[in-house]
Amino acid sequence: MKRIGLLGGSFDPVHVAHIALAENALRALGLAQVQLIPAANPWQRAALHATESQRRDMLELAIAGHDGLVVNPIELERGGATYTIDTLRALPNDARYVWLLGADQLANFCTWRDWQEISRLVDLAVATRPGTPLAPPADLAAWLDSLGHSLEELPFAPMPVSASQIRQRLAQGESTDGLLAGPVAAYIAAHHLYR
Repeated sequence: MKRIGLLGGSFDPVHVAHIALAENALRALGLAQVQLIPAANPWQRAALHATESQRRDMLELAIAGHDGLVVNPIELERGGATYTIDTLRALPNDARYVWLLGADQLANFCTWRDWQEISRLVDLAVATRPGTPLAPPADLAAWLDSLGHSLEELPFAPMPVSASQIRQRLAQGESTDGLLAGPVAAYIAAHHLYR
């Protein structure tokens, strides 16, 4: 059965570290593809700055020319509060899915709705992130052990890039060179986003 990586996020905006993580997972984990899933209304985050269609447009621009990367708009089409478990239950059952997450997300994984069921439905692959140790919470470690599952480590050279940092730079009129794909930067400028 083919394995498909899933990378969820606000992508507000999508930046070079998102694409680097997706491409690295594609190769390192031997995935058939990586689907980038923009959240409609992530319940654990502050309000988003760009609209759903703008974030989807930016994702399409960012992955253009990157074979194996696709945008899956399942959460945008469903609307409402975004819960990973709902997304996983709605995916076709013709693949084995691998949820890609950073070590920072791993630290609060047990606060996700139905986290035990999530870790039963998908494999978890964790990339390191600056300043965050790669260690699962005790509850998750015990649960995975009871299932006979383990975390997959995704080797990833940390990139100190964040969407909040980019939004702040844009708001202050500072350069974002090297942080955004060229077409994404052009889109942001054309639509006067994050000003």
